[in-house]
Amino acid sequence: MLIKQSTFTIDNITAFKTKMLSWANQFNIFCMLDNHQYNFNAPAFDCLLAVGCKKHVTAQAGHAFNALKPFAQQNKKWLFGHVGYDIKNEIEKLTSIHFDGIQLPDMYFFEPEIVLQISKNKVQIFADTDALIIFETINNFIVESNTKRHIIPTINSRFTQAAYIKAVQQIQQHIAKGDCYEVNFCQEFYAEQVQINALDTYFKLAALSPNPFSALYKLNHTFCICASPERYFKKTGNTIMVQPIKGTSKRVTNNTKLDEENKQYLTSSEKEKSENVMVVDLVRNDLSKICKEGSVKVEELFGVYSFPQVHQMISTVTGQINEGQNWVDVLQASFPMASMTGAPKKRVMQLIEQYELTKRGLFSGTIGYIQPNGNADFNVVIRSILYNEQKKYLSFQTGSAITFYSNPQHEYNECLLKASAIKQVLLQNS
Repeated sequence: MLIKQSTFTIDNITAFKTKMLSWANQFNIFCMLDNHQYNFNAPAFDCLLAVGCKKHVTAQAGHAFNALKPFAQQNKKWLFGHVGYDIKNEIEKLTSIHFDGIQLPDMYFFEPEIVLQISKNKVQIFADTDALIIFETINNFIVESNTKRHIIPTINSRFTQAAYIKAVQQIQQHIAKGDCYEVNFCQEFYAEQVQINALDTYFKLAALSPNPFSALYKLNHTFCICASPERYFKKTGNTIMVQPIKGTSKRVTNNTKLDEENKQYLTSSEKEKSENVMVVDLVRNDLSKICKEGSVKVEELFGVYSFPQVHQMISTVTGQINEGQNWVDVLQASFPMASMTGAPKKRVMQLIEQYELTKRGLFSGTIGYIQPNGNADFNVVIRSILYNEQKKYLSFQTGSAITFYSNPQHEYNECLLKASAIKQVLLQNS
C-alpha cells in the first residue's frame, strides 16, 4: 500500500501543475483529476494525480464486473480508472455494432505507483519510494516548449444538420407512441490524421472552460482531455450522492442583463424542469436497488450553477447504501448514468444504438478514483476530447435531451454550443 510520506509547500500551483503533468507524461498511464477550486461539497483536494501502474484490471463488456469485483475486494488501495458507455451491454444484455475510432477498453482500473494530492499550496505524496526525491524531480522538471503546430485537417460531423433534425423527429415519433419519454441523443465530431499535444490542449481547454470534474487521462497511446461540469457519484462511507445535469443555457459574459435572463430561463422553463425531474426519478430508481429503504432523498432540485461557457441545472440525490455493498455495486446498479441515457433506460439505450452513428466509448462513461478506505468519486465524461495518438484519430461528442416538446433545431444548436469551447481550443493552433 502507498504510504503518505511527506507534505510539501509549493509557491506557484499553476507552474507546479504544468511540471507535474509534463513529468507524468513520461509514464504509460496517468490520471489527473482537477476541480479548478470549485467548492462542490467541500472537496478534499484541488488536484489529484496518479502515475504508473503496479497492477490493473481490464475487460470488455460481458466480463467486466466478474473481473472488477474481485480486483476491488483484493486491492483496498488507491485505484483510478474508467468505465466506458458500452458496459451497458453487460448490464442490460444489449449490443453495439457501430464504429469506434478511439478503441479504449470498456473498463480499466489500475493501482498507481505514485499519487500526488494538491490542496491549496500543499502537495501530499503517496509512494513506496522517497517522496522528497519525487517532489524535487517534479519541481526541477524542465518543461519543453511546444513549438509544433497542431495538425487538424478538418473537424467533421457524423450528422449533417438535416440528418440530425430528421433523427430527432424520428425519436419524437417513438416518444409519441409511448416507447419512451426522454432520450439523450448525441453526435460525434471527429478528425483524422491529427497531431496534437494532449497536455497543451488540456491546459488551453482548462483555461477556456475550467470545470469541477475536469480530467486528463492517459492510457498508453490514448488520451481523454476532459472539461466536465458533472459528477456521476460520490461515495463517502455509506452515503452515495449523485448530481445529474439536465438543462443548459448559454453564458453571455459581456452582457450581465442577458446573462441573468439566460440563467433565469432555466428556473422558469417547464421543458427544462420536466427533463430534470425525469432524470432525478431515474436516479432515485437506480439508487433504490442498492440503498436502504427510505434513505433515498432529493437534497436539491433545480439548482442552477454557472460555468464559464454555460449555465446548468443540477439536482442532487443522496442515499445510504446497504451493508456489504461497495462502489462497484453502485456502478453496476446505476450505470450508464441517467443524464446520459433517458427514460425508460433500457429502451432508450436501444434507440440510442439505432439512431446514433458511432460508439460512444468513454464519452458518457466515467473516470474516477477510489481511496483505500473505499470512498470514491466519479465524473461524467462530457465536454471531452478523446485522442488516439497512434491512430491519429480525434473525437468529441455532444448531445441533448430529446422530449416530445423539443424543437429539433434548438437541440442541434445546443449540441453546437456544447462543442464550441472544444472547437475553439482545437482550431486556435492548427
